[in-house]
Amino acid sequence: MPSLATYLLLAAAICAEVVATTALARSASFTRLWPSVITVVGYALAFWFLSYPIRVLPTGVIYAIWSGLGVVLITLVAWLWAGERLDTAALLGLALIVAGVVVINVFSGSMRH
Repeated sequence: MPSLATYLLLAAAICAEVVATTALARSASFTRLWPSVITVVGYALAFWFLSYPIRVLPTGVIYAIWSGLGVVLITLVAWLWAGERLDTAALLGLALIVAGVVVINVFSGSMRH
């Protein structure tokens, strides 16, 4: 069974990726200094944090969790911070992503080593 540290590092990787992607949207194609710096540092941290869980758990499972939760969190940030609208189809798609991550974590034998 993976340790709590594994999941905390995965959560840190997801958070760093969300911050980096949010800054990327504000970087104006890397023409604005601070959003560009935050983007590069955020992605570097995301991959660094991801480097431990990916040694402990299956790559496909880790990537599914990282990308799935990243999509959901980025969408929430865009909705709350940038005022982007979410229609019914978008909300249903996000719910399916979350359901997929839950199924992987709760029911998949791949998560147990």
